[in-house]
Amino acid sequence: MKTVNFPFSAIVKQDLVKLGLLINAIDPGIGGILIIGPKGIAKTTMVRSLSKILPEIKSTGCRFNCDPDDENSLCDECLDNLKNKKLKTVYKKIDIKEIPLSATIDRVAGSLDVKAALHGEVRLNEGILGEANRNILYIDEVNLLDDSIVDAILDSAATGINRVERENLSYVHPARFILIGTMNPEEGDLRPQLLDRFGISVTASLPESIEEMVEISKRVEDFNRDPVSFQERYMKNDIYIKNKIINARINLYRITSMMMT
Repeated sequence: MKTVNFPFSAIVKQDLVKLGLLINAIDPGIGGILIIGPKGIAKTTMVRSLSKILPEIKSTGCRFNCDPDDENSLCDECLDNLKNKKLKTVYKKIDIKEIPLSATIDRVAGSLDVKAALHGEVRLNEGILGEANRNILYIDEVNLLDDSIVDAILDSAATGINRVERENLSYVHPARFILIGTMNPEEGDLRPQLLDRFGISVTASLPESIEEMVEISKRVEDFNRDPVSFQERYMKNDIYIKNKIINARINLYRITSMMMT
């Protein structure tokens, strides 16, 4: 069954949040976005809506979703395939990889593959950071997540790699993702040291008028009644935003290339 998401362009107001999401979609190297706000402002809805308007990406199809056009960011498996002229190219949609509050550091960063170890093979069992490479990494209620896990995520977001050091295992793989964190300040603060490491911090707000509340309720009701028709109504606007993202990425690449020459 195909899931129909609420259209990005149908979200009422929250212009700063939507702008911050689009900026990070254009350049994930900015360092992610932290969305601060109370419950009931559709933070998760906005993240899922964003994923549906992002363009497809070229991938090697490996477990780390490597970029076949960037030899400097290939994992070890893809480097071997490149050397043996077996590197593949497929096109994939962007996925959302979510960090649950119960996640352990091994689940997030990766660990030794026990099954492979029993056969004498040292192999990395990739964690969420590996799965999130070139996708969206979403952390709901980041202020409630263990600090050591948040540190590991932000380190990867800053460097673009994840380094796993375990007993008998040392592995480095690409970890470049669109980082999105959300938090409700009523449930606790985020350490200033961690807050400062997000590239953008935006405060979302509750509806400011009766008219805005009515419009939100109307759109949610229309979507719940007939998701497909509602999505079709905003499809043209979402495609327009998607094309803007594509063009902005091209312009960013050109500017970066000019600065490096």
